[in-house]
Amino acid sequence: MNSFVVIILLHQLIFQGLFLAKNISLRVTLKRPIRGNNKEANISVAFFALFICLSVYEAAKLPENDALLQFSLPQVLIALLLMCTNVILGAASLRDLGDSWRVGVIEEQETALVASGVYRYTRNPYFVAYLLMFAAYTILLQSILLCVLSVAGALLVHWMILKEERFLSMSHGDAYRNYRQRVPRYL
Repeated sequence: MNSFVVIILLHQLIFQGLFLAKNISLRVTLKRPIRGNNKEANISVAFFALFICLSVYEAAKLPENDALLQFSLPQVLIALLLMCTNVILGAASLRDLGDSWRVGVIEEQETALVASGVYRYTRNPYFVAYLLMFAAYTILLQSILLCVLSVAGALLVHWMILKEERFLSMSHGDAYRNYRQRVPRYL
């Protein structure tokens, strides 16, 4: 197993581990579903899993000798920086959203509008974390396939955000519209 496979697997262990821990703890605490059953969420979750699996596959195709030695240091450092930022931003968004965390929109559930913590700077930090992951793996592996999938992933993320924005606007009215004017969608 080459070093890029190990890096991606370790990154996913941390990033998805945080996600899984948050989902399990919130599900136990709230005693109700926290995952919306809507097509945007279902398609995106499947796409994210596909992207991760294809990233591991692309990394595994590299020669068995140390893949780190075959790539430029700046490229590897940029990718690692993006992965670290992805984990930090993902963890901050999971923490700051608290009990309002959901995977996809659940229209039957009312949640608080969170505008503090990392949500003061971006309305969608967890989605930005995924965009950083797409960029990190694409830069790390220099893969045209991952580049194309990153663009598709960005479009899927945007589609999910638009649905969520409509829901939050209906749920929180002027409070959300004011928040939307103060804080950017991405960065």
